[in-house]
Amino acid sequence: MFFKQIKALVWKDITSELRTKEMVSAMLIFSFLVIVIFSFAFDPTRETTKAVFPGVIWVGFSFAAILGLNRSFVSEKANDSIMGLMLCPADRSVIYFGKVISNFLFVGIMELISLPVYFILFDYRNVGSLPMLVVVILLSTIGFISVGTLLAALSANTRTSEILLPIILFPIILPVIIAAVESTSIILGTPSIIELKSWLGLIIAYDIIFIAVPFVLFDYVLEV
Repeated sequence: MFFKQIKALVWKDITSELRTKEMVSAMLIFSFLVIVIFSFAFDPTRETTKAVFPGVIWVGFSFAAILGLNRSFVSEKANDSIMGLMLCPADRSVIYFGKVISNFLFVGIMELISLPVYFILFDYRNVGSLPMLVVVILLSTIGFISVGTLLAALSANTRTSEILLPIILFPIILPVIIAAVESTSIILGTPSIIELKSWLGLIIAYDIIFIAVPFVLFDYVLEV
């Protein structure tokens, strides 16, 4: 029953996004804008470009994801629909996990489309281990989305949610962003299994903590 309720909420978000195309399209436009700006700012043939490339990837991903998170509770905010979800005969953690999965799917689509464009425009051919890069992106995105969904729900009822969310989110997600950049740099450069394991351990620990903590606190956040 619990998983069926989550599935219903996720399907509601997917059908709504397919109808409006607001969230994914906004993230893609922002991500492509970052790609174009940085591709003109750095010469693809220089070594400095190779050094900053992992950071460029995560600048595009993180800012585009925040733009999407800001939109994740817009439909629930209209006509006070979030109250209707709260009154449903279901555990309120269903709302959290449903939103996390929906946001993860939408952000994942943005990353899947944007990443090849990054490599093409920066003429970056040393991909390294593509499966490991995918693993790092997936694990980092999980941590980002898990805490971002909680804070998006917290800021949704404020008048300046678009400004408030980045302010309260960035200090919390900084560890996972740093770990993601360092892991990506190791994979795209000279792979060091020992260094990669330490950064991956940090990302996994972050994911576990920031899935458990929002799960406990989400009920109280909805009451704010």
